[in-house]
Amino acid sequence: MDKKEQAIKLHDRKFNCAQAVACTFAKEVGIPEETLFKACEGFGLGMGGMEATCGALSGAIMLAGMKNSDGNTDNPGTKADTYKLSKELVKCFEEKTGSTVCKELKGINTGKVLCSCPDCIRCGVEVVQKVLEL
Repeated sequence: MDKKEQAIKLHDRKFNCAQAVACTFAKEVGIPEETLFKACEGFGLGMGGMEATCGALSGAIMLAGMKNSDGNTDNPGTKADTYKLSKELVKCFEEKTGSTVCKELKGINTGKVLCSCPDCIRCGVEVVQKVLEL
């Protein structure tokens, strides 16, 4: 099963968009699925209310930190590189979907859906694979 299909199956099991993207790559980043699931729970529906960043993109950005961070809490040395990866994830996602904002993607104010949740999840997986090479 490819990663996009795996992520959609998680979403079908009631994972939110962030959980579906992040948990699809649990093995690749060495983080238990349950931990990613818990960490991403508040990022669904555009950070809990369809007003902000798409959950699929939030899950992808969380993976950037999981993959790239040195985890050094005394003297962090990887933030700039992780921000660079995150910026590239955002850019690629927006190019594919037309926005990074959940309510815009869902057409809440306009009535015009730019990208469905399943398609946002697929795009999230694609940008993770492209930018993070997972």
